[in-house]
Amino acid sequence: MDFTRWRNLIIDMDGVLWEGQTPLPGLLPFFAAVRSTGRAFVLATNNAGLTIDQYVARLGKLGVAVSAAEVLNSAEATADWLMERAPGARLYVIGGPGLLDALTRRDFQLVDSDVDYVVVGKDYGLTWHKLDAAVLAIGSGAQLVGTNPDVTYPIENGLGIGNGAILAALTAATGAVPIIIGKPEPIMYRQALARMQCTAASTLAVGDRLDTDILGAERAGIASVLLLSGIATAAQAAGSSVQPTVVLQGLPELTAALLAAPG
Repeated sequence: MDFTRWRNLIIDMDGVLWEGQTPLPGLLPFFAAVRSTGRAFVLATNNAGLTIDQYVARLGKLGVAVSAAEVLNSAEATADWLMERAPGARLYVIGGPGLLDALTRRDFQLVDSDVDYVVVGKDYGLTWHKLDAAVLAIGSGAQLVGTNPDVTYPIENGLGIGNGAILAALTAATGAVPIIIGKPEPIMYRQALARMQCTAASTLAVGDRLDTDILGAERAGIASVLLLSGIATAAQAAGSSVQPTVVLQGLPELTAALLAAPG
């Protein structure tokens, strides 16, 4: 398939660039190809755990230089979404450093009472007390917002628990249906397009999950490539109602396709 028309890339990270802390094969040649062919990109991940500066530093340690503007996680996307609707709102937050950083930089009030929104991201410090506080706030009228719906998360030796499982617990306790900001909702993809100042027609989304990356691209009207280096298998892709534009094994195959279509 000719990749010439895709001049902009929206690239997932977990399962595409690395698995847990381990970079996947072909990472450096892939970014070299993106730069050498003059393509713009945004790294867009549902993972809200790290700050943007931490992602930039992590990539730098792997030999990949990116700017903060080229990184978008669901924490930043959630903070921007809230800023459009309720600047200065009172938030009860379950989440890690990435989510807390994104919200505090935009001057939201992080509170335990009189809450407007309960905002939930993956939280390695999750406690029963935090869940209780979230349930009480929702019961008092706060809206439930989830950075992403992923119930699992790829780690080196398999799958760990994801943010969607926390949201499921809160839904079970309250009946509240969360507003989801990350993939498969199209919000993050649209924010990425705005950052690159480009159209969906010239953009290719790269991901490893059918239910988030590929479905989100479909909802945003963006072509997609599924890499079989992460969650989805070839058999799952073949039997899915959600179909990517292209299926490739991993970054080396995508790199070759980009180099064959320098534009």
